[in-house]
Amino acid sequence: MKLLAALLIVVLVWGAGLLAFAGRVQRSTPAPEPAEADAIVSLTGGSSVRLEAATRLLEDGKGQRLLVSGVNRDATRADIRGVTRAGKSLYDCCVDLGFTAADTIGNARETAEWARGQGYDDLIVVTADYHMPRALLELRSAMPEARFHPYPVATGTLDARRWTETRSGQRRMVMEYSKYLAILGREGLRKLGVNVEQAEKPLPNTSSSPAGAPQ
Repeated sequence: MKLLAALLIVVLVWGAGLLAFAGRVQRSTPAPEPAEADAIVSLTGGSSVRLEAATRLLEDGKGQRLLVSGVNRDATRADIRGVTRAGKSLYDCCVDLGFTAADTIGNARETAEWARGQGYDDLIVVTADYHMPRALLELRSAMPEARFHPYPVATGTLDARRWTETRSGQRRMVMEYSKYLAILGREGLRKLGVNVEQAEKPLPNTSSSPAGAPQ
């Protein structure tokens, strides 16, 4: 009975956490217009919404440069320009493409390397609303000295306000919450001095989408 009660408590706590996580995602969009920062980074996904939003911020002068992290290795600069819909002069001068990241950990490493190389430590982060909590954890782990300003966008990949209405929405939200918890646990162990190896290794980005694979 004690074991059953303990399991029930764990399930209830996990379920309450899931609802809180989903509520956070739901309330995150539409995001307020961010203040100016050093630069902007867009984490690629299965839709063009993130890149379009990041490009608009660049056009509005919210950052000096834009990094598109996690670009499909088969994509060309022309392909990505078509997705971003950026003017040629702005795109040629101020948009950098990162081809090494194949997951969120890779995005964080790629962003940290680029930002440090450019001398940036104040970044606007553009990604999907449901992906933003996990992305910020990874970015802060990879670059703890930086300031990150989230600019989440709603995408067709997951309707955060209706996630309970479809199995695909339920699956996506549960998976994202579970990944978020795993990273929280990893970072907690690190703070305790435990040497945690990051098992996930970036794989070649082979998504058919020019922007990259969905996170």
